[in-house]
Amino acid sequence: MAPRFGRRVLFVNPKAGGGKSERFDLVAECCSRGIVPVVLAPGDDVRALALAEVTVGAEVIGMAGGDGSQAAVATAASAHDVPFVCVPAGTRNHFAADIGIDRSDVVGALDAFDHAEERRIDMASVNGRVYLNTASLGLYARIVSSPQYRDAKAKTVAQMLPDLLGPGSEPFDLRFTGPDGVTWAGAHVLLVSNNRYEPVNLGGQGARGRMDSGILGVIAAVVRGPEEIADLVAAERAGAIQRFPPVSAWTTPTLHVDSGGPVEIGLDGEAIVMDPPLLFESRPGALRIRLPVRR
Repeated sequence: MAPRFGRRVLFVNPKAGGGKSERFDLVAECCSRGIVPVVLAPGDDVRALALAEVTVGAEVIGMAGGDGSQAAVATAASAHDVPFVCVPAGTRNHFAADIGIDRSDVVGALDAFDHAEERRIDMASVNGRVYLNTASLGLYARIVSSPQYRDAKAKTVAQMLPDLLGPGSEPFDLRFTGPDGVTWAGAHVLLVSNNRYEPVNLGGQGARGRMDSGILGVIAAVVRGPEEIADLVAAERAGAIQRFPPVSAWTTPTLHVDSGGPVEIGLDGEAIVMDPPLLFESRPGALRIRLPVRR
């Protein structure tokens, strides 16, 4: 059983999950437990705010929001080896599910600030930027940048895939080496996840049996011809990209990716752009995670 701490801080994204934190009155719940709530405003740099809280003495910090903001606060926690609490107040809360938190019990997740179980789990990074779930390059990164994606994820993927793979389309300029030592000159699909997912869709959404194996899960594919386009769409709808015949899947502690220009990345569902070369790395045991005893 992990000990109780002094100053405990929870960052709250009031817009996440369609206003889930307000529906569960998380601010009042925090105050009743002696947890300091920090409600985020549009434009706030949550990573910088979290680092500031740790600097002034926060002994445990948490995030109530989606996976992208979870990663930002977890980065600050990891940098100072401060325990982290995940409160599933986002829309899908994939990270919460994989560490064993009941996504329907938002208030119950606050128990992790008190007497809780603590363990270490892995994080991953690309050129130093930390993420908790998946970095998606190629097709999915392009889809994430669509304005329609945030409000209708599955529908947007199904609608955009055939157009992105239409006549004359070429693989994205993504160069990397596979497990057999063969260098890929391009790919339509490249997923690099923090530990291995099974099954998985284009966004890297699935389930992880372990979060402490110290590896990255990699999935790559090139799509050729109308039949393979149909197969990819079907595999995506089933949430099982690994069933798509041309897919290569492997695990590795690091992955180098090069390109002739800036690379679009869907990082824990957030659209970003990075200059190559890209270095993906597993960070074994980098995060101290606190979990409710009853979950």
